[in-house]
Amino acid sequence: MKRILVVDDEIGALTLIGIMLDRGGFEVLKARDANQALSTLENDTPDLLILDVMMPGIDGIELCRMIRGRSATAETPILILSARGDAESVMRGMDAGATDYLPKPILHHDLVAKVRQMLNMNTVAE
Repeated sequence: MKRILVVDDEIGALTLIGIMLDRGGFEVLKARDANQALSTLENDTPDLLILDVMMPGIDGIELCRMIRGRSATAETPILILSARGDAESVMRGMDAGATDYLPKPILHHDLVAKVRQMLNMNTVAE
């Protein structure tokens, strides 16, 4: 089972995303802020990370840079989910090392499909 670390300071969003991913067949790890996420990453290397941008202290963009700077997670897919969907915010996320960027709110099907795509899980044997 693929493991995903979700980082979001809003408990409602964290819970909702967790439910979506759980129903999609993923094991979900959760962190409420960047420090908790980095602490989790000291002991665990998930298959994919989902980051919120707007968080107190270290935001999702800076956290993305920090994750990319660690050898254990330098290649781990990172999806940024943010209420900020403007071009500048998307570019900041991609420049920080995000694999992809999706605007909130997100539908269950779209999130699960994107995660599967990023993990190369929906490749069909020919």
